Amino acid sequence: MHNLTDELVELLSLEKLEEHIFRGQSRNLVGKRVFGGQVLGQALRAASLTADRPVNSLHAYFLFGGDIHAPIIYEVEKLRDGKSFLSRQVRAIQHGRTIFSAMVSFANPEADGLEYQMPQPDYPAPDTLLAEQNLKSQYIESIPESYRNAFMRPRQVEIRPVHPCNPFQAQTEAPMHAHYLKTHDPLADDLVDDVSLHQAIVAFYSDYTLMTTALKPHGLSYLSPSLQCASIDHAIYFHRPVRADEWMLYDMEASISTQSRGLNFGRMWQNGQLVCSTTQEGLMRIREIETQ
Repeated sequence: MHNLTDELVELLSLEKLEEHIFRGQSRNLVGKRVFGGQVLGQALRAASLTADRPVNSLHAYFLFGGDIHAPIIYEVEKLRDGKSFLSRQVRAIQHGRTIFSAMVSFANPEADGLEYQMPQPDYPAPDTLLAEQNLKSQYIESIPESYRNAFMRPRQVEIRPVHPCNPFQAQTEAPMHAHYLKTHDPLADDLVDDVSLHQAIVAFYSDYTLMTTALKPHGLSYLSPSLQCASIDHAIYFHRPVRADEWMLYDMEASISTQSRGLNFGRMWQNGQLVCSTTQEGLMRIREIETQ
């Protein structure tokens, strides 16, 4: 029986079909549609298989919801191979149509240059916080019976919220959210130096809760019955090397919600360094609830 970390590594491992064409498998991680983080991570891995250096940024659009019962084909197009930067375009295809498109940039590490980062937020250390799975157990009485099995299913990464909240009893709050993340187990010795795998795992978990930050001022969560929500686009910038199997602080905030969309920003910190930044716009449309 594979553990959750092995399952995540397997999910982000692609089969090469032809030159610059790869196939990834789908899993039911969040419901009827493919989890956006899965596509982000697999697309980054596909692009990385055609490059010789780390990703420095990824800019993506989610075009259609993915089918959890079907594999996804990733086509990578080489746009530029320069001395400093490489550029790739990735299309994720399912049932004959493009469901996701991304531009991925790669850059060689540079030791010299201007250095500055904003201060890291002062939050409690992860070992002082409850794991998300333990918090879920505290919410069990408020979870509708039809949701319990899916909601209680462990995620592929360990999460320790700084600001715990019960999504079934959402309250009006400031548009801020933070948690720590890492894989449940250390990566295997033969994978620990695989830079693209660490980056793909970070891309995978960068999609957790980022979009829902803009829902907090409205007293809503992704489980609110009156809400239609979906990721529209996603960008991630890698500033420094990352280790996906060590604690990462993910600090998130939203700047605006309007026109049925919310704009969210995230920063990831590791060992006191700002290692990644994210941006995501999400659909957050209020709809009428049908009554019998």
